[in-house]
Amino acid sequence: MNILNFSKLLFAVIVLSCSQPNTNQQPTLNSKVKISADTSFNFENYSTDEIPQNWLVALTGKGKMCDWKVISDDGNNVLAQLSGEKPDYRFNLIVNDEINYKDIEISLRFKAITGNRDQGGGPVWRYIDENNYYVARANPLENNFRVYKVVDGDRKELKSARIKMTSGQWYNLKISMQGSKIKCYFNDNLQLETTDKTFPDAGKIGLWTKSDAVTYFDDMQINSFK
Repeated sequence: MNILNFSKLLFAVIVLSCSQPNTNQQPTLNSKVKISADTSFNFENYSTDEIPQNWLVALTGKGKMCDWKVISDDGNNVLAQLSGEKPDYRFNLIVNDEINYKDIEISLRFKAITGNRDQGGGPVWRYIDENNYYVARANPLENNFRVYKVVDGDRKELKSARIKMTSGQWYNLKISMQGSKIKCYFNDNLQLETTDKTFPDAGKIGLWTKSDAVTYFDDMQINSFK
């Protein structure tokens, strides 16, 4: 075989080999992947007896404005709702004004301190304003864990579970929402699962209590999904 024919044969082999599919190549993953540790708040770097910077206080319903501030709980800084105003239709809110998420996971610790009408609380997400948002809350007075939507100031229950809990103890709450799917965990156990399409877009993240519930919150972690 002369050099010219050998070169043509070699070129054909190279082209053919490059055109064959690579069966060992890994497929592209289209599933959503969680990005860990987007934002966290343990409130240690905030001044006590003050509303933390970049957090806004709001109120759904009636009564005087709620009383949120960072306080020391046995040497550990926590974010607390301290008002004992008693109207039943009174939802105490504090939201971070800098972060907006749609598909998220929120985890936190809470401790119910006092409250005759209500106790406990939990996170809010996809918050548009004080009258429109999702909230999941745990209540030691009623021994239940519930997820709601608040639409034009009207709170509507989406799901509920019976859970035994005690005032004065720390508990863990976690919620995740991707698209319209909501999952709510109590002490790492899935307790509530539902779907809702009322608020399809990104919104602010925050905390919630009801009526005279004095509650402490700590170790808030917010992760987003892609």
